Amino acid sequence: MKSLSPYLIKFSGLKDGVHLFNYELGNKFFKNFDYYDFNDAKLFAKLELEKQPTLLNLKFSFHGEIEVQCDVSMENFNLELKTEHAVVVKYKDDIISTDDKVIFLPIGSHSIDVSHLIYETIILAVPQKKVHPGIENGSLKSEIVEKLKALEPKKNFKEKTDPRWDKLKDLL
Repeated sequence: MKSLSPYLIKFSGLKDGVHLFNYELGNKFFKNFDYYDFNDAKLFAKLELEKQPTLLNLKFSFHGEIEVQCDVSMENFNLELKTEHAVVVKYKDDIISTDDKVIFLPIGSHSIDVSHLIYETIILAVPQKKVHPGIENGSLKSEIVEKLKALEPKKNFKEKTDPRWDKLKDLL
């Protein structure tokens, strides 16, 4: 994937201290990563970069809405998303980090592309199972939901058991 220029931060020209960057993220951002699970996205990202002589502290905060499809009813709904993520960037040659909170850049680096960090943080913040709020509170009227209710097991249903097993239960 090519570098997305608004997300390429040239920190070599920045003074030591805190610097703020704001981004507005939509479907176009996610399509650059060939990610099409969102029907629509309206997210805002704030990056607080603290530059120090030996390292960079990156603090991301995200908020907004994404339109996704419910895993139960297949209805589209807006899912509110709010998350934070912090990363430390250190300068060392030939080291690969196994920790997701620490990134190593080669000594002499002058910029960092934060687009992949933004993408990964948002994708990991989305719940694995996306359930329409109308299903949870019972207000969603959908053909699929009605069919699922009809197929639901009855509450007074008593399973008929094999009498041979009933004799074994008496041993307990």
